[in-house]
Amino acid sequence: MIDLVMRMEHCSLAEAFQKLDDTSFSFQRDAPIVSINREPAIKIQHIAPLTHPALFDYLKERSVTTDIAKYYCSEIHYTIAGKNYFAIGFPNDAGGWELRNRTFKGSISPKNITTYNNGSDTVMVFEGFMDFLSYLSLKQNSSPTIDTAVLNSTANLSKAIPFLQYHKTVHAFLDNDEAGKRAVQSLYPVCKEVLDQSKLYADHKDLNDYLCNRSSMNRPVVKKNRGIKR
Repeated sequence: MIDLVMRMEHCSLAEAFQKLDDTSFSFQRDAPIVSINREPAIKIQHIAPLTHPALFDYLKERSVTTDIAKYYCSEIHYTIAGKNYFAIGFPNDAGGWELRNRTFKGSISPKNITTYNNGSDTVMVFEGFMDFLSYLSLKQNSSPTIDTAVLNSTANLSKAIPFLQYHKTVHAFLDNDEAGKRAVQSLYPVCKEVLDQSKLYADHKDLNDYLCNRSSMNRPVVKKNRGIKR
């Protein structure tokens, strides 16, 4: 949607966000929109603290500290088309959830950002919650004193800008891809000071990729026992 606005209006990313937020902006369509009422594809059955071994194994694969994940996330049991599933759930500010397990990446609407306001004049912004948990795992600190905004998608950046603008300094830990770079560029004109921290993991896709690579390098090599020499 954002790319479409930029192409149609010949504008920057920040201007596209502003146009989408402007209720007077609308697309011209040749055909009327047909509304179809559908039941939600994902239905929550149960929300509980993280306890399932399979989810702990997944966190270990992502090199995320279990206790930190348990502090911010829950275990969501849900159904899709009548079939039961479970995943790590990360809540957003509107009551929706981001869902992750080894085989599934999705969300439960409403889609929104997640913010943590500690009254600081400095804020960190992450694209996804796995990067947020990765940062805390690297620091081994589950309760940072500065504020945090997790976008849960770069498409939510416009929703985060009012919160980010409240702060003197923004530390951007976004992905090393085109969308991440464009998101950082769009923050410069609207925030007081933006520090692009992706340079700290420049050789990696994102902060979690950096954490996983670092963890594998620090993992001790186990030598196979060839038996006792006589």
